[in-house]
Amino acid sequence: MSKVWLVTGSSRGLGRRMVEAALGAGDRVLATARNAKTLDGLKACYGDRLQTATLDVTDGQAAQLAVRQAVDAFGRLDVLVNNAGYGQVMPFEQTEDAAFRAQIDTNFYGVVNVTRAALPVMRQQRSGHIIQISSIGGRIGTAGLSAYQAAKWAVNGFTEALDKEVRPLGIKVVAVEPGGIRTDWAALAVQDTDDVLPDYAETVGAFHGMLSSYSGHEAGDPIRMAQAIVRLAHHDNPPVHLLLGSDAVLMAEQADIFRQAQDEAWREVSLATDHMPAFPDPVRIAETDAALRQAQFDALSTMIREQMQD
Repeated sequence: MSKVWLVTGSSRGLGRRMVEAALGAGDRVLATARNAKTLDGLKACYGDRLQTATLDVTDGQAAQLAVRQAVDAFGRLDVLVNNAGYGQVMPFEQTEDAAFRAQIDTNFYGVVNVTRAALPVMRQQRSGHIIQISSIGGRIGTAGLSAYQAAKWAVNGFTEALDKEVRPLGIKVVAVEPGGIRTDWAALAVQDTDDVLPDYAETVGAFHGMLSSYSGHEAGDPIRMAQAIVRLAHHDNPPVHLLLGSDAVLMAEQADIFRQAQDEAWREVSLATDHMPAFPDPVRIAETDAALRQAQFDALSTMIREQMQD
């Protein structure tokens, strides 16, 4: 069955590839960008199956209008892809308040705004996929990306909570977490950010240099990633989190190992903060254990009796 998509940040990079992949699969798309004229070439190729709109995702009212345009044009909305976003490499101390807030507004509140606009439509339909283009940066921390990654961690948490609310209504929410992609994201992230304080040279400065040389050599293929997202949007039971790219898989594994090791190293401190004596009374522990064993025995006995009756 043909699906109707709304994709933000469609002018270039992964967003544009997703629009092309969805149209290539026979679906219909409302493609949005801050400047809709950048989408004129696509419109000429796909005719009535593609609608375009100007959308700044930080504008909640504009998000409402974009969703209304998709429904008016195609009669429904099946897939929302919150793709619009950007990053800037800079030490937190050197990031001006306005620049920090701008990244949060686009990368997180932009997701919130468009999701808020689309959700009532999908709830009435009792179906839909909301796909948040997050990042492996939503699982790890990288020197120089404090604003960007703070937003992506927020997107991941928002996704998990929202999915628990709406999956029973037939709506699936997924955080897609790519690693590096061969788009212009890295090149733009290091623009005008060379003036790093000497104290941050070994952290932010080193990452800045790595990212500058990495641009154009990323592991992720935006065409293959777009095709994977189209398959995801047609899946009845997608995961809440989906890593894309071998580098994302490796970094996620390393982050999990490191986090688990830290949790284990500090386990005693963590457990000692419950509302109980620092050194529990062994008699009390024995009584608790006995009560748990009795409860387990009672439950097992009940289950056996019920099976015998059947």
